[in-house]
Amino acid sequence: MISLQFLGGAGTVTGSKYLLSFGDKKILVDCGLFQGVKSLRLQNWERFPVNPSEIDAIILTHAHIDHSGYIPLFVKNGFKGRVYSTPATRDLCEILLPDAGFLAEEEAAYLNKHKKSKHSPALPLFTLEEAKASLSSFETIPFNSIKDIFSNVRFEFKYAGHILGASSVIVTIGKIRIGFTGDVGRPNNPIFFEPTPMPPVDYLITESTYGNRRHESVDPSLELEKIIKEVELSKGVIVIPSFAVGRAQEIMYYLWQLKKSHRIPAIPMYLNSPMATDVNALFIKHHELHKLSEAESKELCHVVKYVRSVEESISLNKKSGPMLIISASGMISGGRVLHHIKQFGPLESTVIVLAGFQAAGTRGEALEGGSSEIKIHGAYVPIRAKVKVLGNMSAHADYCEIVDWLKGSQLKPKAVFVTHGEASAADALRLRLTDTFGWNCLVPVQGQSVELT
Repeated sequence: MISLQFLGGAGTVTGSKYLLSFGDKKILVDCGLFQGVKSLRLQNWERFPVNPSEIDAIILTHAHIDHSGYIPLFVKNGFKGRVYSTPATRDLCEILLPDAGFLAEEEAAYLNKHKKSKHSPALPLFTLEEAKASLSSFETIPFNSIKDIFSNVRFEFKYAGHILGASSVIVTIGKIRIGFTGDVGRPNNPIFFEPTPMPPVDYLITESTYGNRRHESVDPSLELEKIIKEVELSKGVIVIPSFAVGRAQEIMYYLWQLKKSHRIPAIPMYLNSPMATDVNALFIKHHELHKLSEAESKELCHVVKYVRSVEESISLNKKSGPMLIISASGMISGGRVLHHIKQFGPLESTVIVLAGFQAAGTRGEALEGGSSEIKIHGAYVPIRAKVKVLGNMSAHADYCEIVDWLKGSQLKPKAVFVTHGEASAADALRLRLTDTFGWNCLVPVQGQSVELT
């Protein structure tokens, strides 16, 4: 008997955790932190339904924190097994997990200093050192290589194209094959290859982030070209909040193409994100995982000037335009970009460019909705800057792209579980898959268990 329990990523796009239990063994596919609104983040502090010491292995689809960020806490609380990932995913986690620990410590220190917590003292979920220690649990497995982890239990990674190292996972327990799509990349991404079709499986667990939406058929470089030309004339500043992994590299790709074809004026362009700078090095190291050669990868990564130190970051705010700044985080939820929005957001000559989905409750969502002020560091900042949204920048396949991808897989699953989407998106994809394929599709709720026979 195999049990599948949904302990995250059910009814929401965050906190992905899927527990497979069979005999005396337990495998967790993904081990992510809940992110976004406070009610979700508070779930990270709740006691996990299973003692981490009882989990035998974790299989990681990719490095994004909503899929990997709970690992340090798991290890801290007694997990002794192996964390299996692709080599690129492990390399990214070496950057992302310690950063998450650092931010957790920083937040706890802020709450203690300003006495803004009901706990005395406020403690971080895990520390930078605990995150670093968790990396020793990793074991890397290349794509398309079958890994036996127990008697009669094996898995393999399939290329998913979402970010560097992202994979779908095929777990085989006895004669039952269970497919986890992970986050599915897009078929016409300018950088990454198309996702590998899923092999035949008995059960499918699919993401549904864009289960009820289609991406715009627009070229982001055209909008970027227009914005840069306008700002060059007005001597303004372009601030692009961006995720360090994936999104920053895609924005840089379009800037590289525009600069190479002499379509934009030569204004100073900065990448103010030490993490994105480190990710760029991995982008070059793992160039076999995307469409660009090693030489092209290096050329792309040098289209911007890197800003590493705090002093350099502060000095950017003292510069005048025209200039372009890419800085984390993508939804303006933290990081150095906050300081740039505080400085340049009140100026009418500034353009804030939102590149991708802005989750509910974030400052990015507030700006996208036309807010005239946002709260940063305890004070409200007036926003007089123009706010532009770059279309077609998501790293997630939309519902049409997911359906087309699944058509190429020739699947005949006994059941499909639609996860990693808001309730409306997940249910819309459920209906779409049922109508298209005639599959038995279900949208599980948090904590639900199902038997796979």
